[in-house]
Amino acid sequence: MPNAAKTEKTDVVLIGAGIMSATLGALLRQLQPDWSISVFERLDAAAAESSDPWNNAGTGHSALCELNYSPQNADGSVDVSKAVDINERFQVSRQFWASAVDTGVLDAPSGFINPIPHVSFVHGADNVDYLRKRYEALAPHPLFRGMEYIDTPDEFAARLPLMAKGRDFSDPIALNWTDGGTDIDFGALTKQLLAYIGYSGGEIAFGTEVRNLDKQADGSWNVTVRNLRTYQSRTVNAKFVFVGAGGGALPLLQKAGIKEAKGFGGFPISGQFLRSTNPELIAAHEAKVYGKAAVGAPPMSVPHLDTRVINGRKGLLFGPYAGWTPKFLKDGSNADLFKSIKPNNIGSLLGVGVTELGLTKYLISELLKSQNGKVGVLEEFLPRAESRDWELITAGQRVQVIRKKGAGGVLEFGTAVISAEDGSIAGLLGASPGASTCVTAMLDVMQRCFPAEYQGWTPQLQQMIPSLGQKLSENQALFQEVWDWTNKSLELDRTDAASEQVSSLAQV
Repeated sequence: MPNAAKTEKTDVVLIGAGIMSATLGALLRQLQPDWSISVFERLDAAAAESSDPWNNAGTGHSALCELNYSPQNADGSVDVSKAVDINERFQVSRQFWASAVDTGVLDAPSGFINPIPHVSFVHGADNVDYLRKRYEALAPHPLFRGMEYIDTPDEFAARLPLMAKGRDFSDPIALNWTDGGTDIDFGALTKQLLAYIGYSGGEIAFGTEVRNLDKQADGSWNVTVRNLRTYQSRTVNAKFVFVGAGGGALPLLQKAGIKEAKGFGGFPISGQFLRSTNPELIAAHEAKVYGKAAVGAPPMSVPHLDTRVINGRKGLLFGPYAGWTPKFLKDGSNADLFKSIKPNNIGSLLGVGVTELGLTKYLISELLKSQNGKVGVLEEFLPRAESRDWELITAGQRVQVIRKKGAGGVLEFGTAVISAEDGSIAGLLGASPGASTCVTAMLDVMQRCFPAEYQGWTPQLQQMIPSLGQKLSENQALFQEVWDWTNKSLELDRTDAASEQVSSLAQV
């Protein structure tokens, strides 16, 4: 018999070529340049799933406009604690990206980040009262400085002319407006980070699927991968494995058999956007405008009208419209959900099925909406919306975390890091705010999995992220310093003339 293929050796295996793996790989490459890194991606391109710019809204979630991060309490007050926490984490991402630009890890920042106002929009007397209270709670806060409260029709029309056309202003309106928001092309950002990993000696293998993860006696992992073009398989032995495969992370963590993944399940929710095909509409709106989610809708379904900047060209989308499919990936299999059901998580899944009947009802209503029905929802933002100006596109697949709780389970709309006790493997589950807080999430992975090394890395990390270990919300001078630095390095204080050079997205 011929000799078995020799097992290759590497220090780090990153599964999935999305923003999470790219961020972790870029951090490790700078902190530990002598470590070998291999990235395996089953698709033929980087960032082709959730990180693709048309598969997400690119808001750069910093809670400036997302109302689901600042809920109203039963007594009428507004809880902004989550908004502050999300903003803190986004500031960490901004610092890492600015440092990466300064050191040449990232190229021209306008290729992945652009200044766009972030706006909260409501109508109706009760909602206007809520938004005023939200403004009063956030505006004095250092991280939300510059936020404006607008409730007059004239100023509304001056800021959002497209949304003002045909609007009946006898229905009260209000805005929370912040000029310091951004639009982020996470696909372009991912590709730049992966290019850095590749140029510095890392292996980037596309069209390569991870088929198995097998723990070895020495604590390392044998990762079996298959080339989907040649059908050849090989085994790579890694000291550390990160599963950053989006919706594909849960099945791989289950294959690894680590106890920390037991009890976890996933609930897939698909999404769609309306994308404008009318250059005049695209040119007439320049903001990310978030409204309030419908009663019973999941947080990820908060409606928003978004200016996008992709490949230097402006675009406009509205959504998302929630849907359902058993696939865990946009390019996945209809058997994904069913294959993920295990004896250790079936209780969690059944428990959620009982407690989330409202969500099920909402998803069914969304699935039944026609194209005209979807445009009807858009009319809340654009009273004169016409179906002919919009096309329906499918967004990225999101797998929400189901975590064991008692005899049942609870559905979580967020992200969760799962890591083995020995730190040899980790993975990320969940969705929003996801990509926007990718640096914080990957620092969490590094602290959990490399506790000894992390202490030695801290000085260099503090050079990249000056606020590391501190709360900017409690240190206004430091926040001002890093805000000015990141604005300059990321070229976010651009002139109006420079902004006008961003051309409109051509009709598709």
